[in-house]
Amino acid sequence: MINTNGELVNNEQASLSVFNRGFAYGDAVFETIRVIKGKLMFWEDHYFRLMSSMRIMRMEIPQNFSPDFLEQEIKGLLEAEDLIDSPARVKFTVYRKEGGFYRPSTREIGYVITATQLQDPFYLLDESGYELELFKDHYVNSGLLSTIKSNNRAINVLGSIFAEENDYDNCLLLNENKSVVEALNGNIFLVKGNEIKTPPLSDGCLKGVLRGKIIEIVKKLPEYKLVEESVSAFELQKADEMFVTNVIIGIRPVSKYRKKEYNTTVAKTLLSRLNMMARLG
Repeated sequence: MINTNGELVNNEQASLSVFNRGFAYGDAVFETIRVIKGKLMFWEDHYFRLMSSMRIMRMEIPQNFSPDFLEQEIKGLLEAEDLIDSPARVKFTVYRKEGGFYRPSTREIGYVITATQLQDPFYLLDESGYELELFKDHYVNSGLLSTIKSNNRAINVLGSIFAEENDYDNCLLLNENKSVVEALNGNIFLVKGNEIKTPPLSDGCLKGVLRGKIIEIVKKLPEYKLVEESVSAFELQKADEMFVTNVIIGIRPVSKYRKKEYNTTVAKTLLSRLNMMARLG
């Protein structure tokens, strides 16, 4: 089942117009949410990021788009899909209604919600080999638009093809200043001694919900110092540890970048606290 503008329809019956602006122009934003037994993890953070993304894209936010309304829309779909008691991945996409060519003729929106089952309810640490390389064919533009989750994912698609063709598990993206911004599917953190470093939003990295949670956790650990500063490619080979974060995988340790191999000590510490936060929050 799929929720299309509040109506539950079978997958085979769900459709979008070829003139849909999300399809035609990437005029859409989305949230990917992890659900555990009907509980939307970090829902408040997802909700406010969605509202912020819609404002940045100058979409009209309907008056009924309250946290409770959207949560019930999602849970209604989970019940229809028999996923209310299972771990699940929900994608909530908001698009501007069709009309106009490059210049939209409306600010009104429509939405689509999909849900798929996940295997594990909480985050597990995958310590298998995970090798990264820089993707240098195209660059992320630093600035506000790059921080939101929109349908404009061309660089991520091309980077994933590059990774597949060259037998890498993931790639790191650079901005126009040649600073390392993020991975193809999440934010990055580097560990050097007691310092945990992540690129700032001003460099163009995604304003990830898990990024915010990891920052929140690290700030409460007196033995570590959090730094939000630009990351150079040169620093990657000096780090003790590197990991990728997003709301579906949680924390994914990187095992290798070029000749540099990393450990997973800090990732293990943070993952246990992240799962505790997920259970309580």
